[in-house]
Amino acid sequence: MSAISAVAFDPLRDPLRLRRHLILGGLVALLVVACLAASTIGALDIPLSHVVAALAGRAGWDLGVPVAPFEDAALFSIRLPRVALGLGVGMTLGVAGAALQALFRNPLADPGLIGVSGGAACGAVGWIVLGASAPAWANGAIAMPLAAFAAGLAATIGVYLIGRSRSRTDIATLLLAGLAMNALTTAIVGYLTFLGTDAQLRALTFWLLGGLGGATWGQIWPVLLLMAGALSGFAVLARGYDVLALGESAAGHLGLRVEILRRATIVLVALGVGAGVALTGIIGFVGLAAPHLVRLMGGAAHRFVLPAAALMGALLVVSADLFARIAVMPAELPVGVVTSALGAPFFIWLLRRRLGETAP
Repeated sequence: MSAISAVAFDPLRDPLRLRRHLILGGLVALLVVACLAASTIGALDIPLSHVVAALAGRAGWDLGVPVAPFEDAALFSIRLPRVALGLGVGMTLGVAGAALQALFRNPLADPGLIGVSGGAACGAVGWIVLGASAPAWANGAIAMPLAAFAAGLAATIGVYLIGRSRSRTDIATLLLAGLAMNALTTAIVGYLTFLGTDAQLRALTFWLLGGLGGATWGQIWPVLLLMAGALSGFAVLARGYDVLALGESAAGHLGLRVEILRRATIVLVALGVGAGVALTGIIGFVGLAAPHLVRLMGGAAHRFVLPAAALMGALLVVSADLFARIAVMPAELPVGVVTSALGAPFFIWLLRRRLGETAP
């Protein structure tokens, strides 16, 4: 452990320490602004002073600003659950993307690579199309998110078992297994889509496009707890990702238990991302883009990259949701459409940049 600590990121010796603190502070400030904007702007505009007064009122402080009952209801029943879910999902996607890119040592890795998103899509679409035949007691509001979460977890476990041989995990096989699982889940979703009625097709299309609409406190608390647990686990593993950057053999000689790091990362991604995707649908490119954006600004040390990617991911999702709500009012765009529209050009730029770096 002492050898690992000597190699890992040390903030006291970090020449970029001040710059990284400024980046983290700037991201926190931007995220606060985005959350306040998401709470005030929408089909019903709520003045910022009313939002602050309503929040203070729940904490027992009377600021003397009258808040209408309909504003209080819209804020606490619709806006804040949506903002909270955006924060949790964005943070989890950003950190999971950074962890998988470190684990696979591949800058193009993201949470969808290990099958969790495709598996969750199978579970959700399967429940939308086939769940009508389930008993009434099993057809509650949380049934579809549970089905999505369970299917995402099962797909990830399947990918891990395929990539595992003789008590070790082969990274190349794991990547190929993820590709195969995504192809299989795409085929299953396509078949279920073929079976669906017109009403079911509309519901599953909106789920697949991703969105934060319909979030309620009762639904999101269990999801937020799972995502908080996953984020805590990633924080513990941060030093291990820095050591793994030296190569598996060197990391092993320095005392890093590489296989345990792999298992822990895959489990945390499956739990955190699976829980988020179960409620929001597939929100693409955040897990890919957020780690790269923060690395470009502050370097690759994971004790910086993980919290910065969490803040950047949350900022992207909350901002995308705000844009989705106001771009075509009174209608609402799916958040996944917005993140994909922004992320696809970034992905192309990243590919071209890597091509330029590897060219002779």
